Amino acid sequence: MKILNCPLNGPRNISEFTYGGELHEMPDPDSSGAREWAEYVFFDENKAGVVTEWWCHTATSFWFLAERNTVTDEVMRTFLASERFSEANRIEPSA
Repeated sequence: MKILNCPLNGPRNISEFTYGGELHEMPDPDSSGAREWAEYVFFDENKAGVVTEWWCHTATSFWFLAERNTVTDEVMRTFLASERFSEANRIEPSA
């Protein structure tokens, strides 16, 4: 049985999780065209080695990040998205 450590719920069977794809830097909404957005949404690098990925604990709908080696399938660590994204990087909704 493969176990994945959820930062909110602790160690759980991998069957409780949904893979959300590789983490990508979001294109600039003001200067990016349709091609850049399509690449951001639909394409992954799919490189061999350590990548950062989105994962969701399905039962609680809790999203987090994991660093995983795609060659060995070893998960190096899991962590809250807030470790990667600071308040300064968030776009505030317009009023």
